[in-house]
Amino acid sequence: MAALRFVVVLCAALAAPLSVRAETALSGLTGSSSFCLFQVPAEEPGKQRWINLGIVQYVETGGKELRIVYGGGNFGSGNEVRIAFASAEEALAQLERMRQTAAACR
Repeated sequence: MAALRFVVVLCAALAAPLSVRAETALSGLTGSSSFCLFQVPAEEPGKQRWINLGIVQYVETGGKELRIVYGGGNFGSGNEVRIAFASAEEALAQLERMRQTAAACR
């Protein structure tokens, strides 16, 4: 049944414009704790970016910024995303959205 759902979502996604395609494909599928996508701001205009919450090492808030460190391995091979917000409350709200997404991926 899951495979059929994936095919239906994929067919619908292919008929949509490119910017809508990724959103439709990702929102129509359930996640898992090992592959749990969360959208973050892209560094380049016209691109979209997601991180896998399953490999996030830690999240840090400080004032109006949220820092997400993920994908680290040996020899400092990790990455990070820094997201600036207008207020500390917005940063905490984003952290709560991440928590809810991770809970939904279980």
